[in-house]
Amino acid sequence: MNRYHILGLAVALSCSALVVDAKTVTYDIDPNHTFPRYQYSHHFGLSTQLGRFDATHGIIVLDRTAHTGSIDISIDTASVDSGSHELDEDLKSDEFLDAKKYPTITFRSSALQFTGNRLTAVDGDLTIKGVTKPVTLKVTSFRCMPHPMLKREACGANATATIKRSEFNAGKYVPLVGDDLTLTIAVEAIAK
Repeated sequence: MNRYHILGLAVALSCSALVVDAKTVTYDIDPNHTFPRYQYSHHFGLSTQLGRFDATHGIIVLDRTAHTGSIDISIDTASVDSGSHELDEDLKSDEFLDAKKYPTITFRSSALQFTGNRLTAVDGDLTIKGVTKPVTLKVTSFRCMPHPMLKREACGANATATIKRSEFNAGKYVPLVGDDLTLTIAVEAIAK
């Protein structure tokens, strides 16, 4: 094989590597359309209380052809919004979220699960108050498309999981107030 064949082979391999890389897309989470929510049973089931976090950021990397990727999300603990200022201050205290000591809640994926071309679940590690536990988010909807206004690809999803808040050192008032906390995240992300 002469040097022209070797050079041609190197160029071909470089081009094929570029084609593979082109399928991987990195998305910034849109903080204006991404809201983690939570719900729990209050006072022995008298009602189901709801709340959300108002400040979320992160990165999603997807290769929808290879069915691989990663998700890295950070939630500002102090952005908790229960609809009541008094309750928000209580939730930020060291008995619940301890927002001063632990300013972020994080979720970092370890594996993405696809059924066909549809993302159906994300395995990862959830960290609250310095405690990290494995969690699987069940993806209830997933869609990617060109964003009509931004002229870039956008992906959106809804995902849910149930955790025990006591396992994250936030179990005050259990069992009077339910230990099971259902987390739901509505996320939208825009390609870089």
